[in-house]
Amino acid sequence: MTQDINFMTKTKALIDNLKSVCANYGLGNDGNEFKIITQVFLYKFLNDKFRYAVKREKPELDEAENFSKALLDLSDDEYQFLIASLDPNIPRLRPEHLISHLFVKQNDSDFAKTFDDTLRQISIENAEVFSVKSFSGAKDTLFDELTQFISDSSQRDAFAKALINKLFEFSFEEMFEQKYDFFATIFEYLIKDYNTDSGGKYAEYYTPHAVARIMAQIMVPNPVKGVKVYDPSAGSGTLLMSIAHQIGEENCTIYSEDISQKSSNMLRLNLVLNNLTHSIPNIIKTNTIAQPTYLDSKFDYIVSNPPFKLDFSDFHADLDKDAFKKRFFAGIPNIPKSKKESMAIYLLFIQHIMFSLSDTGKAAIVLPTGFITAQSGIEKKIRERLITNGWLRGVVSMPSNIFASTGTNVSVLFLDKEADSEHIVLLDASKLGETVKEGKNQRTVLTPTEEQLIIDTFNNKQAVEDLSVVVTKKEIEAKNYSFSAGQYFEVKIEYVDITADEFATKMKTFESNLANLFVESKELEMEIQNNLKGLRYE
Repeated sequence: MTQDINFMTKTKALIDNLKSVCANYGLGNDGNEFKIITQVFLYKFLNDKFRYAVKREKPELDEAENFSKALLDLSDDEYQFLIASLDPNIPRLRPEHLISHLFVKQNDSDFAKTFDDTLRQISIENAEVFSVKSFSGAKDTLFDELTQFISDSSQRDAFAKALINKLFEFSFEEMFEQKYDFFATIFEYLIKDYNTDSGGKYAEYYTPHAVARIMAQIMVPNPVKGVKVYDPSAGSGTLLMSIAHQIGEENCTIYSEDISQKSSNMLRLNLVLNNLTHSIPNIIKTNTIAQPTYLDSKFDYIVSNPPFKLDFSDFHADLDKDAFKKRFFAGIPNIPKSKKESMAIYLLFIQHIMFSLSDTGKAAIVLPTGFITAQSGIEKKIRERLITNGWLRGVVSMPSNIFASTGTNVSVLFLDKEADSEHIVLLDASKLGETVKEGKNQRTVLTPTEEQLIIDTFNNKQAVEDLSVVVTKKEIEAKNYSFSAGQYFEVKIEYVDITADEFATKMKTFESNLANLFVESKELEMEIQNNLKGLRYE
């Protein structure tokens, strides 16, 4: 534990130092700062991952005084054999690509060009594994020419030199023996300044880790292997990372779609940090609803926190075509007259998820709580279909303000094509949690004990007073397909026996109090009338 804390402290210091370099060269809070920080951090991580893997494959290199020179001294045949022996998910670097090599070369002329050329070569030679694809199949570049973001060309060499010096200060290698869970904290720290709702920065309402953990542990209570996991609105990947850790990174393959290039790049970094590099080719930058890449694929596990309000008027008409209708059985939401009104795009995502489940598929979806009780419309049609098909495993209604960035009350809908329709769990966690302040916002945070209570109650199918009910398919049909636990709780009236004398005393007290209130009311009326009479027009 102490080693992990020490490592995280050093890593956060590296991130802070990189941001300081950007600030010193006029790029603090610049629109390109995000690219520089995340890409330089990724370069550092890939560099150390390569060094670690090579030393394990060829231990004598670990003894070398100068690693990059020792690697450079290998014959072409030795080097090619070494590279071929590495795991396919390890980046392929040449000796001149290493940070240690650039550190030695930092005083050469045109060092900024050397730095940019190095990153470009790494991008090209590792495109197959590390590039994110768009719907058209085009691949992005792993790294940009970062020094070109410095408008004053005379400062570019110094900028590149400053970055390399920060990267050279410590190594990730010592931590690669550990499990990667702690990198979730590092990732969040890395992107925190670019994941807010102010200053024009990128704002992704990513799912709180507590909600992600609850979803993962309810979805995967028992070990599984060789499964396909999908998120159609992946963002930076909080939900995907949580369920992958629960399943085991080596036991699952990740698939994702998201319309944002920035989100896709965040997700790529998250996959690299969390030992899921093998899934990077499955990240697709696309409009999941209008241009789905995985329309013909079926998935074992689907997690999603879809957008609740997003303008889809530009492609609304296309959704009525036959190719789309098979997905949207319950209908397509209308475009509101005003864009300030609700844009119910999440209803399209629910139907897309239902369409994408395998024969034994399971899903967990974050939704506005209003969905679970809507009396008509698309919401009701979806709920009816889930009950008719026997796919509803249960619902957890979360506390208010579980998301710091939105006041919308949310619930998590759990689907399972093998669900037990006689024991559907409806859980109301709205009274749980502690209120904390985050900046200007208040947020409700679940304690670890409360998280575990929700998970255990749900997985054990327990009815707990004022928390959960276990109902049947027929009971839900009788309640107009309501998925709200509160509508199934028993109404309890507590009676207290009192004597006739006690009753008479209570009534006298009520009468006396009421008489006093009437007197006070009359006095107040008189005072108001007198004040009105005293008003004069000047």
